[in-house]
Amino acid sequence: MQFEVWAPQADRMTLHCADTTRALEPDPERVGWWTGEAEAQDGTRYGFAVDDGPVLPDPRSRRQPDGPDGLSAVVEHERYAWRTEWAGRGLPGAVLYELHVGTYTREGTLDAAAERLGHLVELGVTHVELMPLCPFPGRHGWGYEGVSLWAVHEPYGSPEALKRFVDRAHELGLGVVLDVVHNHLGPSGNYLPAFGPYFTQTHHTPWGAAVNLDAPGSDEVRAFLLGSALAWLRDYRFDGLRLDAVHALRDTRACHFLEELSAAVDTFAEEQGRPLFLIAESDLADPRIITPRKENGLGLHAQWNDDFHHALHTALTGETQGYYADFGRSPLASVAKTLTTGFFHDGTYSSFRGRRHGRPLDLTKVSAHRLLGYTQTHDQIGNRAQGDRLSASLSPGLLACAAALTLTGPFTPMLFMGEEWAAGTPWQFFTDHTDPELAEAVRRGRRREFAAHGWAEEDVPDPQDPATRDRSCLDWSEPENGLHARVLDWYRELIALRHTQPDLSDPDLADVKVAFDEHTRWLAFRRGDVRVAVNLGKDPAAIPLGTRPARVLAAWEPVEVPGADGVLSLPGESCVVLLQG
Repeated sequence: MQFEVWAPQADRMTLHCADTTRALEPDPERVGWWTGEAEAQDGTRYGFAVDDGPVLPDPRSRRQPDGPDGLSAVVEHERYAWRTEWAGRGLPGAVLYELHVGTYTREGTLDAAAERLGHLVELGVTHVELMPLCPFPGRHGWGYEGVSLWAVHEPYGSPEALKRFVDRAHELGLGVVLDVVHNHLGPSGNYLPAFGPYFTQTHHTPWGAAVNLDAPGSDEVRAFLLGSALAWLRDYRFDGLRLDAVHALRDTRACHFLEELSAAVDTFAEEQGRPLFLIAESDLADPRIITPRKENGLGLHAQWNDDFHHALHTALTGETQGYYADFGRSPLASVAKTLTTGFFHDGTYSSFRGRRHGRPLDLTKVSAHRLLGYTQTHDQIGNRAQGDRLSASLSPGLLACAAALTLTGPFTPMLFMGEEWAAGTPWQFFTDHTDPELAEAVRRGRRREFAAHGWAEEDVPDPQDPATRDRSCLDWSEPENGLHARVLDWYRELIALRHTQPDLSDPDLADVKVAFDEHTRWLAFRRGDVRVAVNLGKDPAAIPLGTRPARVLAAWEPVEVPGADGVLSLPGESCVVLLQG
């Protein structure tokens, strides 16, 4: 078997494979690459030594059976016999579901999660978005400090377990998206600097030195990231990738890394004959991210829209601290603006940043499906001091309103696991660092962060306490009972409407019309012949919808259609979806 590794600064490279040790030779055609052969098969352990140093895992390791600090293992991907012929499922018309493998079930494995996919089919979602799967130290964590960008976190299951999960999802008609992290790697178990200039001091990120996208040696680093991204799409048949915090990808080159990545994925999609897509997480409010490359954009296919989340969150909760401040001044106006223009900050002043922020979307060119809308995500729940969901503080009626705005709005909807039944379990920040110093630093840093906002130290869960993860696991007995069952039925009803009412799939953001009353706290919007009205106030609201005949498609509480005066009487903390024609 041929082995190869990029180590441009090394004088000697040694392969340690099974019980043999072999000196690698410089590749005469690729500067900085070393190659050699050794007998190996699926499962064979191996590693590389740089200049007679310790044996380290392969930077392009396909498997780390003993975790990030152990030897790599050979993976023969062709050994897996795929069961499902899959033509792919694109993003237009999608409803996504963000899922963390380690807490979706108490077992915390891919196989256990696969057994629960039937729930998502009944719910009506079209794609599962898995939070990061790359190896990280310990057993439990969010996954955003992963290393070995080509491998699967072993406690979740082997590479074959991931293939079984994707295979089962495709068998059920579900697309699968993977959250990948290119902007940094975990501080623990990260051996890339020993091999080459994977990081640069030219730029810095919140996690330290930036990944080297534009300094000397960056050609190979970019190829490393591109290769990893394409490997998930090829070897595991993912349908798309979610790219974490792309605003932290520091790149001054004429062709930005994201543009290069989107071009590579589009080319691979053509070769495969199935749709593939990239979804960015970005706080830039920059339309160029989702503008096609032929129009001088970066060519990504969609992005998370935090502006919609922030506007809706302030309207529902009244919270106005931090980045919610600008949205909270007139929360329903903020919701209305995002529903009709996409971005709230489109060149407006951001008090949180102390400057103007964002740029307007061209509504004649940008399809609404390119923005993902959501009420809750792993970040917006887990980065709260106690990881409390909206269901911990909002009434059932307000939860129903939030669902109506998200699932009938113009954006591609995304749910966070358990949201669909108003889960009573929190989703807290948890880690399992094996380095005692790092574990203590994270613990202290977490408590220091929230102490600045008035939280007592004992009220902030210890990330390293196994109980913190255990509390965050979904309780699968909840969906069958009481209020949880009612909320779940409401989500199913709304998602079904989204799939069956053509107006709810209309990509024209400019066609969305919104009316609201900030004082009485009602908001209504029109999408074609569909009218959606929410009353966030406690008292009944009189909402003018016009005199065209209407019928109720879905309602949280019983409601009569508008009378001859065209006014809808909507109970407090309730919502309705109507068809007028």
